[in-house]
This record gives sequence, C-alpha cells and structure tokens, in this order.
Amino acid sequence: MVAASSAVCSCITAACMSVAFENDSSVSMISTAPHSRLSRWASRKRKMVLAKCAPQFYGIREVMAVAMQPANEVVPNKKPSTKHRRVVVTGLGLETPLGNDPDVFYNNLLEGVSGVSEIEAFDCSQFPTKIAGEIKAFSTDGWVAPKLSKRMDKFMLYMLTAGKKALADGGITEDVMDEINKARCGVLIGSAMGGMKVFNDAIEALRISYRKMNPFCVPFATTNMGSAMLAMDLGWMGPNYSISTACATSNFCILNAANHIIRGEADMMLCGGSDAAIIPIGLGGFVACRALSQRNADPSKASRPWDSNRDGFVMGEGAGVLLLEELEHAKKRGATIYAEFLGGSFTCDAYHMTEPHPEGTGVILCIEKALAQSGIPREDVNYINAHATSTAAGDLKEYQALIHCFGHNPELRVNSTKSMVGHLLGAAGAVEAVATVKAIRTGWVHPNINLENPDDGVDTNVLVGPTKEKLDIKVALSNSFGFGGQNSSILFSPYK
Repeated sequence: MVAASSAVCSCITAACMSVAFENDSSVSMISTAPHSRLSRWASRKRKMVLAKCAPQFYGIREVMAVAMQPANEVVPNKKPSTKHRRVVVTGLGLETPLGNDPDVFYNNLLEGVSGVSEIEAFDCSQFPTKIAGEIKAFSTDGWVAPKLSKRMDKFMLYMLTAGKKALADGGITEDVMDEINKARCGVLIGSAMGGMKVFNDAIEALRISYRKMNPFCVPFATTNMGSAMLAMDLGWMGPNYSISTACATSNFCILNAANHIIRGEADMMLCGGSDAAIIPIGLGGFVACRALSQRNADPSKASRPWDSNRDGFVMGEGAGVLLLEELEHAKKRGATIYAEFLGGSFTCDAYHMTEPHPEGTGVILCIEKALAQSGIPREDVNYINAHATSTAAGDLKEYQALIHCFGHNPELRVNSTKSMVGHLLGAAGAVEAVATVKAIRTGWVHPNINLENPDDGVDTNVLVGPTKEKLDIKVALSNSFGFGGQNSSILFSPYK
C-alpha cells in the first residue's frame, strides 16, 4: 500500500509539473528557451511514470473512491448571517474657495456668497475664460512637512490637509490614535485629474534635459499617491487606494469606503476627493472643450445652474474628506455623530463621452438602485444636493430624472452647491457631501444663487430660492456624474 501511494504521488507530481510548465505564462514571458526544455522534460517524465504505475494508479483510485464515500449525506453549513454594521459620519475636512473650515464654508453657502473670482495664480489674459473657483489663501503649516509641501502637487496637499482636518474634527487626537487598531483604518480619497502641474512641469523640464526633472514627478502625478502618503503619515494599514471616475470620483470613493466598513474590513475610513486643475493646461483643456463660462466681467454671476442665461460651467478646485466610522466603534470612543450614511449606487450611461443620456435612463437607474440598496422609500427623500454644473444638457436631464423619481413629494427641495463654488471636478462630490451633512445638522439648506430666469419646464417650487430655507431633512441624496457616463448617488440621514 505504501508503494502504491508512492507511485500515486509520483504520478501526480509529474503531471502537475508538466501542466505547470505548459501553462505558466509568466515563465514563458521571462525566458522562452528554458521553459521549452523544462516542458519537454516534464512531459517525458510524466509518460514514463504513468506507463510504469498506471495499473496500480487506477486500482488505488477505485479503493480511494469507496473509502471516501460518506456514510451520511453531508449538508454544507450555511454562511452565518453577518450582523448589520451601520456607517456614520464623525469627521469633516475640506479646502474650498469658500473656506477651509466646515462651519465657515457652510455659513458662506447659507448666505449665498460666491467663491468664483478672477484667476490670480497665473496670467490667463490669452484665454477666453479668466475666472474660476480658485482658493486664494492656502497653507500647509502644521499639516504637511515643508520639504514635501514644496515637492507635492496641490491636489495632494489639498487632500492631506483636508484629511487631517477631518481627523481633528472627528476627535482623533494622538491619544485616540494610539488606541485604535490601525490595521482596521483605511484611506480612499480619489482625484479626477491627478498631479497635473507636477507632470506638466516635468514635461517643461524635459525640454532642457531629463536631469532637470523632478524625481518625484511620476509618483506625485498618480491619483493614488495622496491616499498613500496620508496613510504613511498616519500609519493606517487598512484599505488604501484611489478611484478615478471623472467628476463622480468622490461619491465612488465614499460608497466604496462605506462598503469596506459594512463588510467588516475596516472600522474607520477617510474618504472623498481632491483636484487642483486651475493651471494653464487645465484651463486650456476645458476651454478647448467649449465647456466654460466666459462671464469674466461678473464672476460671481457666472455659475448658473438651471438658469437659461448660463454660458457654461465654472472650474473650481479643492478637496473634501469625510471620516466614516462603524457605529459601535464611534459610540465606544464617544465620537460626535453628524449623520448616518445609508448607502448608494453607481451606473453608467453607456451612451456618450461627455453628454448625458437624452432620456436620463442612467441617472434614473442609479437613483432607483441607491434607494433599493439602502432600503429607503422614495417618499422619505426630501432634500437633494444635485450635480447641476450649469450646463443646459446636464442640468435639465438631471432635473427631469429627479422629478421622475421624486416629483410626487411636496416637501422636496433641490439645490446646487456649484452655484457658489463652481465645479470642483473630482472633489465636487465630497465637498457637496460635506454640505449635505451640514444641512442635516443645521436644519438649513443653502440657496441656489443666480437662478434668475429658470429653464422652461423647471418648477421653481422644487428648487431652493435665492435665500436659505429651513428644512427638517428626513433623507438627503447627493448626486455626482462624470465624463464617460459615470453616475453616482449617495444617501445620508440624521442619526437616530
């Protein structure tokens, strides 16, 4: 019996070696000649061993089949039900044209202050668009080491400072940091554009010599490096990556971060988005798309969602970061809970590179999937922070989709944060999520500014007017859409 077993082992070994060398594409890609010789040797060895031990092999196989036949039917154990893990928001951090503190930022929104102004970072006299939602005063003091601050692209600096501010806002002191399990804490902050300036500067340096290039130009241009650097700084060893889905980036990151907590893979996640594309190549690129407003003489009036006198969207820059946490984990450390994250969904229009589907099918499907996934009745949704960028096609198709899904709710109120900060690209969804959470906390929703001549077919009773409004929010929905037909919807509610 021992000899037979040995023969079986030899047969299996030879067969496995043959298959392995025949199928291992990584070996063949590295070295073709050795692969060929080893494969032929393994094949010959297999035939020799099988020829010598075939009778015994087949005999043993029959005996083994009988011996392993179970006396009773085995019923596989069902996977134990997983306890529902609720996700809450316990920290907020941002960098925006309207402030870098959540309270200041939201108070400015409530007052209808515009953060759109003339671009000061570079000479844009040769561009037809000279305005943007530009951050005028930004400092990394106390947040990022000076050496890194000089080398990093601004999208990373915005991300790092906003992320650390979210931690501070969430009460994550050094003492708390020492106590939490860092293997269960992750970072998922994305960017639509990545390190555009770092990469552009490298190209300019290359015109002289590669020796003039910033050695960090490649890593600091990649969209994931901001999350990676923040994790290195914090020592957080949980899920760490970025998602880039154009202007829907932040919502994709937020929902995926929440799912890591729900699945039990993390207890805390920093999530959101960051972009800093107000540089010549960024401005020029969107001008070439004929997408930007040219209302240079009156910047504060340039971003006009749902207004028939719009002439394009306004670029913005900044970052938004939410600290998401498993409910029991948050309660155990005595955290302040700002809101509960209920869920969300993604879809793709699969229609056009930059235009929404003419019937809004992708958006409608995304909203309906978000409601189904979170188990929320549509009549409970009474506040929507819309994507509404100030483009005719985008504004109207989203509005029609919202009316299709929620039009029977007389309490429904809809606004667009972009009317005051412009379009922050990959950071837009996270900054708007911060605004949504603040609306839940304060009971006030901010106005839609510049809505003077509403588009035909738009019911102004649904849209928030020119001043803030009091609203007892039951469930809030925040939309973000992006080039490529990317749709995302996420849901928040008061924590109860």
